[in-house]
Amino acid sequence: MMDQWNERFGSNEYAYGEQPNPFIKDQAHRLKGKRIVAFAEGEGRNAVFLARQGYQVTAWDYAVNGLKKTEKLAERFQVKVETGLKDLLHDPVPSESYDGAIMIFGHFPKADQRKVIDKLLAVVKQGGIVMLEVYSEEQIRYQSGGPKSVDMLYNPVDVLAWTSGYEMLHFFYGEQRRDEGLFHTGTGHVIQVILAKNSL
Repeated sequence: MMDQWNERFGSNEYAYGEQPNPFIKDQAHRLKGKRIVAFAEGEGRNAVFLARQGYQVTAWDYAVNGLKKTEKLAERFQVKVETGLKDLLHDPVPSESYDGAIMIFGHFPKADQRKVIDKLLAVVKQGGIVMLEVYSEEQIRYQSGGPKSVDMLYNPVDVLAWTSGYEMLHFFYGEQRRDEGLFHTGTGHVIQVILAKNSL
């Protein structure tokens, strides 16, 4: 899997484009504080966008080529993004260290999805914001990108269960158009979550 992403991010072209995911672009105003971490950030388009908005951004990915391109994109836009090589399935994450965390299309097997979302929640301080957009299981019927195996897609009931106990600011399950580089083209089926880490 790691080799697949290193290969995909190895070309000069940005596989998913250089512009931020529309969900992040539209909803970034909900973030609080200064320090934001981006999980499974790939080539850095969302991290760089947030850095351009004035946030102190850390981007984690396990593909070295993706992190290198994140640094190049940040340099082009004259911002700073801290990059870190991290395998989110096996590497520890710091507890309550960031004001917000995002994950856009983090593809993980079903057996590991909760582990990653738990880490997404764990890194954020109390009162901080967590934002994610992932492909739902329905995406298997679309030809617009994403994993070709249902095992790598998300079930909305699972996502709601894993994020229960916190203040849900936004939840969406349905179609969205995503034209992002070579690999996300057209209408797809997504799950979106924005929550505040406030215990209910």
